[in-house]
Amino acid sequence: MTVKLSYLSSGFRHLILGLILLLSAPWGYANEYIWTLPQWMMPPPIPADNPMSIEKVKLGQRLFYDANLSGPGYMSCSTCHNPEHSFSEKRPVSVGVTGQFHTRNAMAIVNVAYMKTLTWANPKEVRLEDQAKVPMFGEHPIEMGSKGQEDKVILFLQHDPIYPDLFYQAFPDQKNPIRFDTITKALASFQRTLISYQSPYDDYKHNHNDRAISEDAKRGEALFFSAKLGCSSCHSGVHFSDATQAPSFHNTGLYNLDGKGAYPEGNQGLYEHTGKEADKGRFRTPTLRNIAQTAPYMHDGSIATLEEVIAHYAAGGRAAQQGKASPLLDDKLHPFALTGDEKRQLIAFLNSLTDTKFIENPHFTTPFR
Repeated sequence: MTVKLSYLSSGFRHLILGLILLLSAPWGYANEYIWTLPQWMMPPPIPADNPMSIEKVKLGQRLFYDANLSGPGYMSCSTCHNPEHSFSEKRPVSVGVTGQFHTRNAMAIVNVAYMKTLTWANPKEVRLEDQAKVPMFGEHPIEMGSKGQEDKVILFLQHDPIYPDLFYQAFPDQKNPIRFDTITKALASFQRTLISYQSPYDDYKHNHNDRAISEDAKRGEALFFSAKLGCSSCHSGVHFSDATQAPSFHNTGLYNLDGKGAYPEGNQGLYEHTGKEADKGRFRTPTLRNIAQTAPYMHDGSIATLEEVIAHYAAGGRAAQQGKASPLLDDKLHPFALTGDEKRQLIAFLNSLTDTKFIENPHFTTPFR
């Protein structure tokens, strides 16, 4: 019997394809991961040394939510990257496992697999497999505190009733697969699946459903893409970020502590990695997908609401609002004026980027139920 998969729903089609692969795959091989994305959303790039598989993603999902990856055993990746907030957090800045306050807000990792760089300001963090080591083993600042506790973490995974089978299924060609190398590969595989593409705006824009968003949101869309505001000069493309095309960092005029554009010590953006004065205050452009769910905003969580974010950009930066416009403000940014109606319309558009199907997807939420 021939099954015409094109007539089935995307979810059921995914299930059928998975069953076909499961039944046809030789013993000892992981099953290829099947992307179920619309034509306008290309699958993300995958490194040759970590091909996608269903089993890796399943293992990565469990590890992402498991506090036993941390040294003390009570902080997981999801502690700071919470699915209800589009894998960001509600705190202005993250707090590590030792209680240390960090200088950065946890960036939303929605659609992270498409980004050319993976953090707010480090141009060298380009692979999810490598970046996963930072929260586990980093000491400046301490996040999960796994350094020095590696044996404890591995011992837990080896003696857990579920993990050994999951590791052997995900890495069937390896004799002893429970290692930090495979842990980071599984985490990276799961994170690559965190793709949002079903917001009301997507339905309006790509499915041509004119009723998917309000008239206010449509007017807000026109404002967003207008030269008057220039939002889309940085928040561009289907991911609403220019950082998917090339490493991209901008100074938005948030601070000007010395009249020369200085940012707080230890939180100066790209400058901390290049030493170039022109890079002070330059941070990576975040995606705007699910932006209404990711407050507070900016790299340090210092702006609480979307209304305040709009006021910041309208003034040409918060420093300008305070009478100290930054000389390092990015050339793409300029002050603008909005009426009350236009502010409401712009926020309606930003709200239309909220993808509730993504946020509630059980394949992305915790398996510990």
